[in-house]
Amino acid sequence: MSYLAGGMAISIRGRQASRKEAPILVVAPHSSFLDSCIVYATKMSSVIVRKESMDNYVGKLINYTQPLYVLRDDPNSRQNTIKEIIERATSKENWPQVLIFPEGTCTNRSCLITFKPGGFYPGVPVQPVTIRYPNAKDTVTWTWEGPGALKLLWLTLTQVHSSCEIEFLPVYYPSEEEKRDPKLYARNVRDVMAKALGIPVLDYTYDDCKLQQRAKQLGIPGAAHLRDITELRASLGLSTNNRELELVNPSLASKTRWVDYNTFASWLGLPYNRDAKRLYDIFLHHGTELVYFPDYLVCACFLACQHEPLSVTLLYAFKIFTPNEYGRMNERNYEELVTRCLGFGPEETVMTFREADPDGKGYITFDDFIKYARTKPELEFLFAKDTTHKPKSQ
Repeated sequence: MSYLAGGMAISIRGRQASRKEAPILVVAPHSSFLDSCIVYATKMSSVIVRKESMDNYVGKLINYTQPLYVLRDDPNSRQNTIKEIIERATSKENWPQVLIFPEGTCTNRSCLITFKPGGFYPGVPVQPVTIRYPNAKDTVTWTWEGPGALKLLWLTLTQVHSSCEIEFLPVYYPSEEEKRDPKLYARNVRDVMAKALGIPVLDYTYDDCKLQQRAKQLGIPGAAHLRDITELRASLGLSTNNRELELVNPSLASKTRWVDYNTFASWLGLPYNRDAKRLYDIFLHHGTELVYFPDYLVCACFLACQHEPLSVTLLYAFKIFTPNEYGRMNERNYEELVTRCLGFGPEETVMTFREADPDGKGYITFDDFIKYARTKPELEFLFAKDTTHKPKSQ
C-alpha cells in the first residue's frame, strides 16, 4: 500500500516456489533501495543486508524478516554469513526462504555483474527472480555516481505513475559439478537470468567498484579504466612480477618522462602485442600522442599496493615525482604528487606543503610529510588499510 500510495504499481509474474522446492531466492539486477519491495512480494523472506542497515528506521523493519547481517569489508563476517546461509538452507526447521542479491551492490541494470558465490555454497536448488522498472523516466537507479536516495525518492514521487515488474523464473537445480563449484553455479544462474532479462553479463564485482571509486576520489591516473588496466597487467604478467615497482628509482628523474609506445613497452619489458598497445592507449595524451610515464607508474603502484595502507603507494609516488636522489621535493613537484595520489585541490596543496615545511626550507621529504600527516586526523586514511577517502576539495 505504501508503494501504491507513492504511485508505483508492482506486478508479479510467475510462481514463487516453496521453501522445500527452493530454499534460496536469487534476485537481480539490484539497482535501487526500492528493490526492498521484493521482501513483501516474496512473503517476508529473510534478506542478507549490510550491518550498517541496522542503524536506521528501515533497519528496524528489516529485523522482522530474521535477516542475515554482513560486514562487507570484514572477511570473517563473510565466512560467518556463508555458514549461516548453509545452515538455514539445509535446516529441517521452518525458516523463511533466504533472499539474496548476489551482485552485492547496485548497478544501472544495463548488465549483470559477477554474482558472489555465498548463496550458492549450500548446493541446494535456487529460484531466480528478476526485477524490472519499465518506466519512461528512470528515477530509481541508485549507484556509485548520480543522485542521492532522497532526490531519487522525490523524483519518483513526482511521477504520475511508475511500474515495477517482478518475475519468478523456474527453479534452477544444480548439477553435481555446480554443487562442487559455487562460482560455476553462480555464473550459470547469472547466465539464465541475463537471458531472461535480455541483457549482457560483465565480470565486475563490488570490490572492483569500491577500488575504482577510491581511485577516482584520490585522483589516481587512469582510475576510470582501472578494471581494464588490472586485466591487461595480469595478461602481460605485470601483476605477478611488479615490474613497475622496480622502475621507481632516482634514475627515473633523469629519463624522458613523455614516452612513445616503443619506449613504454621497452621499459616495462612487454612484447609488442595488442594488450600492450591497449594498455598504452589508456594513458595516451591525444594532444601529444605520448604517454606521461609517471601517470602510468602511479596507477600501477596503486594497484600493486592496493591491500596496503595508502602511505605505501605514497612512498613510491614520492620517488616518482622527486627530481633528485636526495628525496627532496619542492612545492611544484609536491602539487603534481598530491593531485594524483590524494585528490588535493590547490588550497589544500599550498596549506599542507607549508605546514609540512614549518622551517621554510622550500622542500620536504617523505619523512617530513609522514611526520606531519600523523598529527592530522583528516589524513588518518593514509595509514589505514582498504578505506575510502573523500577529499575536502570534493
